[in-house]
Amino acid sequence: MNNNHPSKLLTEPLHVVNIGLKAFADNLEAQQVPVVQVDWVPPAGGNTEIASLLAKLESGPIKEKINRANKEALARMLSADPVLIDVVPANEAIPTLGDRMILHAGPPVGWERMCGPMKGAVAGIAVFEGWAEDLITAERMAAAGEFAFHPNHHFGAVGPMTGMTTRSQPVLVIENKKFGNRAYCTINEGLGKVMRFGGNDEEVLDRLRWIRDEFGPALGRAIRSTGGIPLKNLLARGLSMGDEMHQRNVGCSGLILRQLAPALAKTADDLSALERSLAFMGGNDQFFLNIAMAMGKAIMDPVAGIENSSVVTAMCRNGTDFGIRVSATGDEWFTAPVEMPNGLYFPGFSEKDANPDMGDSAIVETIGLGGFAMGASPAVAGFVGAGVAADAANFTRAMTEITVGENPEWTIPAMDYLGVPTGIDIRLVLETGLAPTINTGIAHKKPGVGQVGAGVVRAPQACFEKVLVAFARTVGVG
Repeated sequence: MNNNHPSKLLTEPLHVVNIGLKAFADNLEAQQVPVVQVDWVPPAGGNTEIASLLAKLESGPIKEKINRANKEALARMLSADPVLIDVVPANEAIPTLGDRMILHAGPPVGWERMCGPMKGAVAGIAVFEGWAEDLITAERMAAAGEFAFHPNHHFGAVGPMTGMTTRSQPVLVIENKKFGNRAYCTINEGLGKVMRFGGNDEEVLDRLRWIRDEFGPALGRAIRSTGGIPLKNLLARGLSMGDEMHQRNVGCSGLILRQLAPALAKTADDLSALERSLAFMGGNDQFFLNIAMAMGKAIMDPVAGIENSSVVTAMCRNGTDFGIRVSATGDEWFTAPVEMPNGLYFPGFSEKDANPDMGDSAIVETIGLGGFAMGASPAVAGFVGAGVAADAANFTRAMTEITVGENPEWTIPAMDYLGVPTGIDIRLVLETGLAPTINTGIAHKKPGVGQVGAGVVRAPQACFEKVLVAFARTVGVG
């Protein structure tokens, strides 16, 4: 220290930036010292093997070809043109969906490893399809291997929570007009005791029968009469109305009802049936969720298979495993044990009742919605237990750190029209230690109970570590 210029450290007010351990910042704040906390973790969480691979992937020529491939992946996402074109029975949309085949949410899983609500939904759908007389018989048949289980994603489909898709269920059909591919999802049942949360009693089954026999065909006729409903602009309006398209779909559900109501009336031949259809849609704030999911699948499927691209094309959970797919590694799943959501519970329930996370609905996060668009939906942050409404924008800002770009057509007015963060890059996830944030519902761990809350869950880092090793091999790094 120069004695002619004594340090001002002890004589002037402190302004501190604390990097890493938050306890130091807490102590300073307790002393009324202004402090800015910077969260930091070592690259790859300190995993030296993964950190070494990340460093090699940053070398000039390799980094350039990955970035070029990711630019192409982002371009395909942004140029997609998803249109709702129909509702048809699942076996018509997916001709290979045969008798006693059950498509489920998440990566592959057998009966013996299925969680409680997934088993409850399997038993319920078997009774619904007429393969079993009752739930006990259905469980016995499942344990004996009499049903063939496959992920929805293997058939161009997605399903919320348990994700049951079987041959006679009506499915929404979304066509990506830009690339000519189609994606499918069953119709949203509503909230509470429903099959997607493991519900399987007669009330649940009667609702599914009504959707199959009356509402689904009516909805299909109405959609066909419109010539198809483009979804990108509708979704943009929903974002401006406070939706994030995973836990909050109120705006888009209202907008799709407004577009379909005249068509439903025009094509109806029974006023009582029309009344039931309109009441069901109008009373179901989550009606648009399944449309958004099929839209996400239709957008992301053409992104798969791009050589050298490190962009995530699918994330999903089955209540046991979390799985991801990455563009350059194609259809291969990379899995890790699924995590428990953090959230809020309905009266009478707590985290002790909760099942680990499940569902294909994380497809909406891969296109920049859900937890990535939380800034558009401050009300959701409180509902899912993610903090106060003012914190919602922080979730979106964090996700910009792990994505390759933003979507200029889907913007968040409250964040100066920031485009939603788009294109999850596995390299950035591991470099920053920021796992994708996913908004989710919470199911009871026992079969037949249904939904008990809603929350936020993080994708497990182990999935990204596994896929990075495989991805590095595809680009010639070992």
